[in-house]
Amino acid sequence: MPIASILDRERTVAPPGFNRWRIPQAAMAVHLCIGEIYGFSVFNVPLTRVVGVGRSLGGRDWTIPQVGWIYSIALVMLGLSAAFLGRWVERVGPRKTIVASACCFCGGLGLSGLGVATHQLWLLYLGYGVIGGVGLGLGYIAPVSTLVRWFPDRPGLATGLAIMGFGGGALIGAPLGVELMGAFRSAESVGVGQAFLVMGIAYFAFMMFGAFAIRVPAPGWKPEGYVPPSIPRRLVTHADVPVHLAWRTPQFWLLWAVLCLNVTAGIGILGQASLICQDMLGVSAAVGGGFAGLLSLANMGGRLFWSSASDLLGRKATYSLFFLLGAVLYAIVPATRGSGSVALFVLIAAVIISMYGGGFATIPAYLRDLFGTMHLGAIHGRLITSWSMAAVLGPQLVNYISTYRIEQGVPRAEAYNLTMYLMAGLLLLGLGCNLLVRPVDERFHHPADLTPAVPPPST
Repeated sequence: MPIASILDRERTVAPPGFNRWRIPQAAMAVHLCIGEIYGFSVFNVPLTRVVGVGRSLGGRDWTIPQVGWIYSIALVMLGLSAAFLGRWVERVGPRKTIVASACCFCGGLGLSGLGVATHQLWLLYLGYGVIGGVGLGLGYIAPVSTLVRWFPDRPGLATGLAIMGFGGGALIGAPLGVELMGAFRSAESVGVGQAFLVMGIAYFAFMMFGAFAIRVPAPGWKPEGYVPPSIPRRLVTHADVPVHLAWRTPQFWLLWAVLCLNVTAGIGILGQASLICQDMLGVSAAVGGGFAGLLSLANMGGRLFWSSASDLLGRKATYSLFFLLGAVLYAIVPATRGSGSVALFVLIAAVIISMYGGGFATIPAYLRDLFGTMHLGAIHGRLITSWSMAAVLGPQLVNYISTYRIEQGVPRAEAYNLTMYLMAGLLLLGLGCNLLVRPVDERFHHPADLTPAVPPPST
């Protein structure tokens, strides 16, 4: 038997009596590693001092805008790889997918280390950005679609457990990167290249644990005592929609817009959290940094809390709450600046970012409700291209609008007011898209799910 066959989907089918609560551990092991992307900002300044070490040498060292493209390329490739490789993920199963993800993501870190050593920026674009981004996309969708199959009774909790790990990846990756750079820093090196290499090796080990610990349920498996409701919620189907039909439905594109608008409103603020706090409230950089760390915790906690709550409230109601409450909170942020209450500002921002994270964790369960589980990974992969779009729109809206207003003479403390109102408007637009979601028409269902009408017996 070929050694590679151990990666086949058939070798990952769980035996009778398998404890499904082991699957979240495997998913978390993967997502905590690839979630390091959220902590990439700790490498920005060191990467601009690779030659000068103590300071940036103009004309020889890279600039912040040049380095910033590494992060952007990785996020774009996350969405594109998830979209184009989603069907392959469904076919080969989670183990082979996670191994491929580890090879790409960790290999990309290694190639980036080589790029730093040779001072070749294109190697970082290729390594961390393109190859590593493919690893992000594969590692993101495979554990999520597997967890949903294990938890048909609580799909929101299942997706929250996995995606919480991705949101918390920066809590491990950022300090780990800082510590490694400090350990390897010398008069000749900023330590970032060596940090990439060590992180690649460490993350590969943890992702291999996730790959070989994960299992898929046997065909027809259901949790003990679980009986699907005879009359499901209006938006919850027992049928399956193939991916090639799912993305032709209005429901798919409405949810694409829902996720894009929710992420756009959140990621722009999250990416500039420290600076916004300093400018609007006049606090120190240390306080601003602490504020950014608190938002990371809110982002992580919101993924589990809101996705679990959606099992009780329903996915549509949960997203409606995101958009309504979020719009109100964004609209009153400028007033909190006027009051000078740091605590109130932090509380509002934390709730907003918790719903940003909750939107990521709830969307796979929303897709499962509408389209079933047959091609959930592939459908989810295509949908998160909206994340790639939002990752460009959100930060650019915040950066360009605030910069323009400051250049026009608006005080820095007031420069973000218009941005907050704009984000509130985007969330109201998202609310409209969410309210338009209806059950998927039966003509899109997989033929096996369409039971022909039985003619009445002849008399």
